[in-house]
Amino acid sequence: MPIKRINFPSRRAALRLPLATLAAAVLTQPLRALARSSQPQITVWKDPDCGCCQDWVKHLEAGGFQVTVNNGGNTAARTRLGVPDKQGSCHTALVGGYAIEGHVPAREIHRLLKERPSVIGLAVPGMPVGSPGMDAPVYGGRKDPYDVLLINRDGSSRVYQAYPSQSPAKS
Repeated sequence: MPIKRINFPSRRAALRLPLATLAAAVLTQPLRALARSSQPQITVWKDPDCGCCQDWVKHLEAGGFQVTVNNGGNTAARTRLGVPDKQGSCHTALVGGYAIEGHVPAREIHRLLKERPSVIGLAVPGMPVGSPGMDAPVYGGRKDPYDVLLINRDGSSRVYQAYPSQSPAKS
């Protein structure tokens, strides 16, 4: 029976694989950091025990935002950012120099950042069922109508985007 010769890689070839693996790991980290840095940064102030606020944060993350959460300070942040109390909700955020009050959809925040109007920011007053964060299964798919308001520098507002009512299909 002939002896089968096993060919071992040369030392040079044996060193290439670990070096290639190391290079891939080293190069991948900056690319991941670059991808994160290209995401808009948003800071949120919310009640630490509020489930709808946490659901809104998840909506923002899924919508391409890098979110920093402060558990508390919502009212102070709203005042500091110039959002009128009548447009208040359960959480306040700051992104790109704009105040975001309440359950504003990520889509409208991206639009605001693209258009860059000279305003205070956006608000969804109250907590309308069906808005991001207020769309948990407990609501049975109900979607009440609500408006995303553009808050002008003088405190007035106008409708930026209307979201009509969408009742779940009845069986």
